[in-house]
Amino acid sequence: MDVMGWTPEREAAFAEHAAAGFVPGRVVSQERDVVHAMTASGLTDVHVQRGFRRSASGTASFPTVGDWIALEPLASGEGALRGVLPRTSAFSRGQAERGGRASGQILAANVDTALLVAALDRDFNLRRVERYLALAWASGAAPVILLNKADVCADVPARVAEISGIAGDTPIHPISARTGEGLEVLDRYLVPGQTLVLLGSSGAGKSTITNMLLGDQRQAVQTVREGDDRGRHTTVGRELFVLPGGALLIDTPGLRAVGLVDAEECLDAAFADIALLAERCRFIDCSHGVEPGCAVRAAIESGELAETRLRSQQKLQREVLAATERRSSPAQARAEGRRFARSVRSSCRIQDRLKGRLDDD
Repeated sequence: MDVMGWTPEREAAFAEHAAAGFVPGRVVSQERDVVHAMTASGLTDVHVQRGFRRSASGTASFPTVGDWIALEPLASGEGALRGVLPRTSAFSRGQAERGGRASGQILAANVDTALLVAALDRDFNLRRVERYLALAWASGAAPVILLNKADVCADVPARVAEISGIAGDTPIHPISARTGEGLEVLDRYLVPGQTLVLLGSSGAGKSTITNMLLGDQRQAVQTVREGDDRGRHTTVGRELFVLPGGALLIDTPGLRAVGLVDAEECLDAAFADIALLAERCRFIDCSHGVEPGCAVRAAIESGELAETRLRSQQKLQREVLAATERRSSPAQARAEGRRFARSVRSSCRIQDRLKGRLDDD
C-alpha cells in the first residue's frame, strides 16, 4: 500500500483496526453513494452498512476520495466499511443538509498539494482565485496556482503580477496544458506517494492537465462555450489516479461557486495584506468603513490596496458568518431552503410558459 501514500503514521492510526482483523483501503473513486477503494488485494467495492450510516455525525463523516478506511472483507468480495481514519487535510464545499443543518461536503481528503487551476482566457477571475486559495488554506493542503492557457494570453506577466498581489508566497506557474508549455514545473510536486488535487472552475483545463500527466485520454475533455469561454462540465465523479511516477492525483468535478464552511481561520491567510493593515487600525473591531484611524481605508485611498480586494474579503466573511448562523439556527436554514425551493419552482413555471409560447409559434 506504500504506493497509495501509506505512511508509518497511518499504520499506527490503523493498529486498532488491524487487531480487529480489518484491512486498510484508500478510496479511489466516488459517485453519489458508489464508493471503490484500493487495498493490498486490489480494487474492491465498499459496502456502507446501516450501522455506519446511523452512527455517522453527518455527510462529512462518510468516506470520500482520498480517505483511508478500515474494511472488513466479506464473502461476496466486497469490503464492509468499519471506520474512516483521521484526515490530515480535507477540502469541503459549503452545503445545507436536509433538516436544515449546515455542513460541508468533503470533496477530497488527505491531500498534500492543491493545484489551483485558473484559465488565462476571458473566464479569468481574480476573485475566484481568492476563493480557491481560501479553500486550500482551510483544508490544510499546500496551494500551488497553475495559470493555464498561457498560449492564448496576450500579457502573461501582467496576469502573474495580478495573482501575486493576492497569493502571498503561494507558487504561481503559467502553463499551457494544450501545448505542454511549462508543465515540466510540475515535476517538483509529483513526488511518489504524495497526493495532489486539481481544483478550478469548469473549462479551466483540469481534465486536460490530468490527461497530460497520465499520458492518455482517460478524462473526457470538451471545448469551452463560444462567446464567454465558460466551461462545460466534463468530470462527473471524483477519482484518484496513480501517475506513472508514483504520485497520486485527484480530479474533481468543475466547481462554479466555492462555499466556505468553518473557514474563518483561513481568511487571514487568504487576505494577509488586509490582516496586516488591520493591525494598525485605531479600533480593534474596525469594520474598515467610516471609523477614524482606519489603516485599511487609508491604504485604499493611497492606492496601496484595491477596494475590490476588501469587498471580496468582506463577502467571504459574510458567507462564513451566514454558515455559522445556519448551524446554530436550523429553523432559519429550513426557512431559507423553503424560499430557495419556491424560487426554483417559480423559475421552472416561467420557463415552461416560455417554452409553450415558443412551441405555439
